[in-house]
Amino acid sequence: MSTDELDLLDYKRRVFALYARVRAEPDPARACALWVAERDDLFAHHPQAALPPERRAGFGGLSYFPHDPAGCVLADIEPTERRRYDVASSDGATMAFERIAVAWFALGGEPGALELYWLSGYGGGLFVPFADATAGAETYGAGRYLLDTVKGADLGTRDGRLVLDFNLAYNPSCSYDPRWACPLAPPPNRLTIPVRMGERHVAE
Repeated sequence: MSTDELDLLDYKRRVFALYARVRAEPDPARACALWVAERDDLFAHHPQAALPPERRAGFGGLSYFPHDPAGCVLADIEPTERRRYDVASSDGATMAFERIAVAWFALGGEPGALELYWLSGYGGGLFVPFADATAGAETYGAGRYLLDTVKGADLGTRDGRLVLDFNLAYNPSCSYDPRWACPLAPPPNRLTIPVRMGERHVAE
């Protein structure tokens, strides 16, 4: 096993541990604050961070919208006909996912729905990307991620409903460095409302 693989293993351990702490924290604002602090530390210091090494010396932290208590929602899960998607990725290729359900929720008084995808490769995992009306201006144009359980981003369930916290929406790795290949938000997961929560996108 190479040093790069060991570093990646350590990075994944830290992300899994971070989300475990987030799930255990009863105060959503404190949970969000520790998530932000740990992500900034990883981006600044970890060799497997998405940020290119030459940008880490002057790194002062990622950019976020202010925490909004209304951003943490419980979603009702509606099973749906399974459908395979070859989701476009940032490198021009595709990644295979299967739609397994739809999550229904209310955000800012507006009804919303996001398809839930199951990664077809390397053991599976729940993946929930989305884009919204801020994409391409205030947030990354290709969308952000809410959940990616293969990489530890998992907020669990509560009372049989899926926890989605838009304050913890984050940019894909390809938004920092094109060497990363990332699946993009497919058309069904493009919300028409602006979601000014979670990570912003700061143009270079």
